[in-house]
Amino acid sequence: MEKFKIGYTSGVYDMFHIGHLNILRRAKERCEFLMVGVSTDELVREYKHKTPLIPFEQRIEIVRAIRYVDMAVPQTSMDKMAMWEQHPFDVMFHGDEWKDSELYNGYVEQFEKVGVQVVFLPHTDGISSTMLRQALQKDT
Repeated sequence: MEKFKIGYTSGVYDMFHIGHLNILRRAKERCEFLMVGVSTDELVREYKHKTPLIPFEQRIEIVRAIRYVDMAVPQTSMDKMAMWEQHPFDVMFHGDEWKDSELYNGYVEQFEKVGVQVVFLPHTDGISSTMLRQALQKDT
């Protein structure tokens, strides 16, 4: 298994759960330094059309406290190349549920031009923030 120097992954990390932890652990196993972008509340409202239950400042503090994370930064845009330009990395990690999607095929193509690999990590079945949100709504 190839070990990269600087890895990057991103997410909302609302209602932090085992699937989030698994991605961070698997990413850290593949790189020396793991940087994590945490989506701001404004960005989440813009592209998911909902507000996270946990405010950004709390979500980024939770992510910073995880031992697999070397640095957590605000993700203010979905433009992954813009993040790379601000904080260069060798590899971008993402859950494999996005593999072969039009969006991520575009990222793979963009990053190949600058020597960055995109590695898809196994998604944890049976858990997601959406599932947790739905369960909470049923209980109210």
